[in-house]
Amino acid sequence: MTKPANCKPSCEQIIDILPGPFMIIDRDYRIVSTNEAYRKHYDVRSEDVVGRHCYEVSHRSQVPCSQNGEHCPLEDCYRTGEVTHVVHVHYDKHGAEEQVQLQAVPILDADGRVLYIGEYVQPPRPAAEEHALLVGRSRPLLRMISLLQRVAPTQTTVLLLGESGVGKERVAQYLHHYSNRSGHPFVVVDCSTLGENLIESELFGYERGAFTGAARLKRGLFEAARGGTLFIDEIGELPLPLQSKLLRVLETGAIRRLGGTDYIPVDVRIIAATHRDLPSMVEAGQFRHDLYYRLSAFPIEVPTLRERKDDIPALAEYFLSHLPDGERQIPLSPSVTERLLDYEYPGNVRELGNIIERAAILAGDGVIEPEHVRLKDTPRSAAKQTTRDEEPPHPVGPTHRRQRHSDEEVLRVLTQCDGHRLAAAQRLGMSERTLYRRLQRMRG
Repeated sequence: MTKPANCKPSCEQIIDILPGPFMIIDRDYRIVSTNEAYRKHYDVRSEDVVGRHCYEVSHRSQVPCSQNGEHCPLEDCYRTGEVTHVVHVHYDKHGAEEQVQLQAVPILDADGRVLYIGEYVQPPRPAAEEHALLVGRSRPLLRMISLLQRVAPTQTTVLLLGESGVGKERVAQYLHHYSNRSGHPFVVVDCSTLGENLIESELFGYERGAFTGAARLKRGLFEAARGGTLFIDEIGELPLPLQSKLLRVLETGAIRRLGGTDYIPVDVRIIAATHRDLPSMVEAGQFRHDLYYRLSAFPIEVPTLRERKDDIPALAEYFLSHLPDGERQIPLSPSVTERLLDYEYPGNVRELGNIIERAAILAGDGVIEPEHVRLKDTPRSAAKQTTRDEEPPHPVGPTHRRQRHSDEEVLRVLTQCDGHRLAAAQRLGMSERTLYRRLQRMRG
């Protein structure tokens, strides 16, 4: 029996036409429907996800993502009735974390009220390592990421504030990666390493014959970053005369090379960063107030490592995984992790990376032990070290070496946790990412 010609397609038939992963979610965070692309990408059946909360499926969480410090696109979309873009951490079909771009679109009823939201899920680009840009899941980091998610898709100038070594360049890369400029250059200039004349020629370029030794035309970093992002690090070190020139670029969108007469339009987004107190510099006449107000349209404070200590184990494993043969040192023993957590890190994430690299070198062919973790003396770490020095040395033997779980033990714990990788990883004393890599090696 043929269907009537006026038979309307179902909701599932309509969303299956969409090429990428897509789901419909109601006001109570429950998944109403998913399309074929979603089910294929995440290797699930419709009955595996429909009726469940979106935060449970996507985030492995028992509460909405907004309660974990993240920006919830569903809540925004229901509140404003407008399309919302964010970046979130989801889990792929293997249970590994991946950062995805989300677009929440309101689905209205006959009276124009938001009935459901449709959520497009854009998986990460294959060539990119998004997980490496910002490592960790602490509340201070998630709060910052929530701000980054809001401002990344815009053209707004961003000012990154924070101590040296907190990772401001990584934050700038994150903003660039999730902007509509990600297919264009990301260019960095560090004002603290260049003299005034060199900064000017690097930023703006010069014409042939502009000064002695200028034998050819040189295009500056503004031109090199055309269409993309220019990250100006340590902008507090920028001399006053160049501050005036930078302000003009921000106001006009054009530059003039040294020795040149014509203004050249440049389409560049500026992200600036500093560890200095710019308001105090403005009061002291060391920084232009008009440039400061132009740059600080959207200031973001990058948290210190002291404020996000929960991220130290994940960061330490990340640094180890990028060292030659560092993978074999993962996971770190509880005693090494405890020693890392006892330190205050005046040099922040950069200092942690140096400590891990040095520890791996000192460990040689063995495993990293607490004595390989060399820390600068601070009041807290010095007190801890004094306590350790008073303790009798432990004999070196298998029971005092870092525990390495056998494959059988890993599988047994995973079975006891009903296949839940996060719970199994916590019981085994390792990160979920480490457990995932271990399982992959076992399967291979």
